[in-house]
Parts: sequence; C-alpha cells; structure tokens
Amino acid sequence: MSIEIAREGRVLHLALNRPAKRNALNRETCEALVAAIDEGNEDERVACVVLSGNGPAFCAGMDLSETGDNADLHERLFTTINRVDKPIVAAVHGAALAGGTGLVANAHIAIAAPDARFGLTEIRIGLWPVLVFRALTLAIGERRATELSITGRIFGADEARGYSLVSEIADDPLKRAMELAATIASYSAPAMRAGLRYVREIRDMDWAEAGQLGRTVRTAMMDHADFKAATARWVK
Repeated sequence: MSIEIAREGRVLHLALNRPAKRNALNRETCEALVAAIDEGNEDERVACVVLSGNGPAFCAGMDLSETGDNADLHERLFTTINRVDKPIVAAVHGAALAGGTGLVANAHIAIAAPDARFGLTEIRIGLWPVLVFRALTLAIGERRATELSITGRIFGADEARGYSLVSEIADDPLKRAMELAATIASYSAPAMRAGLRYVREIRDMDWAEAGQLGRTVRTAMMDHADFKAATARWVK
C-alpha cells in the first residue's frame, strides 16, 4: 500500500508508505492520499488527521520516474487546506522537499524533527512550484515563498519554524503530533469545523464582510449545545 491508514479514537493517521522511494509522490500515492483525506473530512468519527511518512524521509517530492501530466490530481492534493474542515497535523522528519514541502504547507500544524529538511527545489529541474505556491504563500507569505522558489535552496527545521512553516520541533514528531491531535479531537467538532470554514471564507472578504460573517458564525456557535454544555460546567 502506498499509504497506511489507521484510526486511534477520533484521530485518523495517514502514513506515506514508500520508504524505499523516500515517499516520493507517484500517482497511486496522490490518489490514495486525496481519497483518504476527503473521506476523513466527511467521516463524523474523525476529528483530526495526522500525516506522517514511513522510513527515512517524510516526502522527497514528486516521483520523477512518472512524467505524465497529473496536474488535476496534484491541484486537488495541494489545495487540501482550502477545502477541509478537519485539522491536519503533519509529523515531519528527514527530507520534506518540493511536493513534500507542499504537503507541510497544507497542514494546519506541522511538528518537525531536528533533522527535517525543506525546500522548493523544483527550479533545479526546470519547473516552478506552481501548484504548491498558494498554500506556501498562506503559510509563510508571498515574498518568502517567492525567494524559496527562485533559489531552490534547502533549509532546516529551525529556519522553517522561523518562517512559520513549522509550528514546533520535537525529537519524536509523530508522538508529539498524535498527542496534540488527541487533544484537538477532544474539542467541539462543530466549532472546529465552523472555525476552519470561517478562516477560509474571510480570505477574499473586505473588513466589513468578514466582520458580518464573524458575528453570524459566533452566534451559531454560542447557540450550539457544545458551547452551552461547556459554559454550564464553568459556572457551577
């Protein structure tokens, strides 16, 4: 299997499983990953998704032995953050290059090992990281994303954290990611879903429109049973 799928409580764990290829993204892997993420997003039993890689690397990017045009598939994979309503936590070790960096940018939270390495290396083979660029811009800003695209340079976990591509560094990123995901999964799923949708929807709104939507979303959350039950516990 190109990915391993497991569920621990309300946490869905997806592990890239091509260790001999450093989890390079061939078509089979991309299809399986998109399907698993989309299914998890629709599954009410799932509250958080953890993405990791088996073997010595998180993901070394696209599988260059496949040169067919998979643009539609890659477009869906690398815009995950623009459509999912469940938090995604990436546990990153070793190489996370090109498309691997793109996967990290499409997670809401990224935990990296000290040995993690990142880079938009597409320019080295005559490409530009077109399909991952929007998610990278959301994560680290357009100027930094452009600089990394131009230079194709590889950088480490400390630098990635400084850019906000990485949330924190841990010796065992998968253990830390699973712990964090379990905590996230204990929170109100409706509030989390509504909150992530709100984050997406206000990106193209002006200040007034975002404020109006915010008031609507907040009112709906406060009317929900989860909020009422939580506040009732606090006031006892």
